[in-house]
Amino acid sequence: MNLNKVFLIGRLTADPELRTTPGGQSVTSFSIATNRVWNDKAGARQEETEFHNIVVWGRQAEVASQFLTKGGLVFIEGRMRTRSWQDKQGQSRKTTEIICERMQFGPRAAGAAPSGGNWSSGQSARPSGPVGKPENSAPPVEEMPVIDLEEGKDEIKPEDLPF
Repeated sequence: MNLNKVFLIGRLTADPELRTTPGGQSVTSFSIATNRVWNDKAGARQEETEFHNIVVWGRQAEVASQFLTKGGLVFIEGRMRTRSWQDKQGQSRKTTEIICERMQFGPRAAGAAPSGGNWSSGQSARPSGPVGKPENSAPPVEEMPVIDLEEGKDEIKPEDLPF
């Protein structure tokens, strides 16, 4: 039995790039960064950042390019693919990328418009709570909306999105 499945939650390192293939298929590519934090043997805090190239196809590519922005949080479910090509100098090149099969957008920044236009899911404003609120209390958890696109369904409009 074989399995090629990837789950990533990270922040976009740049705005997505939407292109169209000669056959008319939409494709969006972007990169996300994920962080890993741990304590080493000496007890010192260590942090490591990994960058992942993401490729999204079809209608989902159009939605990604419309609503994702640099710094935005996104959940990606997909599969890994390594492809090879020759560059302009004739050198063989390889890249590993995640082919997105499903994505969920992270929470919007505070004050972002609920529909229409682009929204930034970058750094959100600090919640305004009562004075004297304990520092270690957890902020409210906001659910990540799910957009599951299947071919042949009606077009998705910004005002139909649940965020």
